[in-house]
Amino acid sequence: MTYDRLVCANCAGPVSEGRCRVCRANRERLQQQGPLGGLSPVALLTLLVLLVAAVALVAAHQPA
Repeated sequence: MTYDRLVCANCAGPVSEGRCRVCRANRERLQQQGPLGGLSPVALLTLLVLLVAAVALVAAHQPA
């Protein structure tokens, strides 16, 4: 999830605006995550399954 859609429980403002110290801290934490940091565990598992399936498909179609 991106922080531009989150609403702060402390000040009720958008986290992306950084109105209070809680917003700024959460915005900083979310920006420091890597490219896959925001994905849910289910999405990561789905990507892993698709990767394994693609490798198996390529291996099955290799000429002998």
